[in-house]
Amino acid sequence: MSDQDSLSRDWGFGLPDEVWAIPEDERDAQARYNDDLCQWGDRNFIHCILPVPLKGIDDYFGWGVWVEVEAEVFERYLDLYDADGSAEPPQPGKLANRLAPYPGTSLGTRVLIQFQDPDERPMLSLPEGDKSRLAQEQRDGIDAARHREILEVSEA
Repeated sequence: MSDQDSLSRDWGFGLPDEVWAIPEDERDAQARYNDDLCQWGDRNFIHCILPVPLKGIDDYFGWGVWVEVEAEVFERYLDLYDADGSAEPPQPGKLANRLAPYPGTSLGTRVLIQFQDPDERPMLSLPEGDKSRLAQEQRDGIDAARHREILEVSEA
């Protein structure tokens, strides 16, 4: 078993950052949400996985992030919620959580959403022209040292 095998393979966010920032005693009155979906006013969010491959093993580190989407994308996801949406074309969205290990990646970073089968959250990819560290690591993967660093920064 390698050192990397013992490290956590995911980091998740309970809600989009802006919804999480609503005082707890007001949140339920202002937003509707569950583990997969969130609506706040006229804004719509889907809980997704942004995978970053782990070098040397056949697995990935999965960021469980929220993505803001247009109403049409949200409605299409609802239509496919109990169906296999993996043949659907990728849909546009914007990151709704800040990822501490990636200071250059902020709220609103553009992503592409690929719906999956009903048992899996949609998967995210960063657009081809994105030159950010997150996009590079999603393309090239991360080693055990970077994996540890991501966990340490996220937990701080």
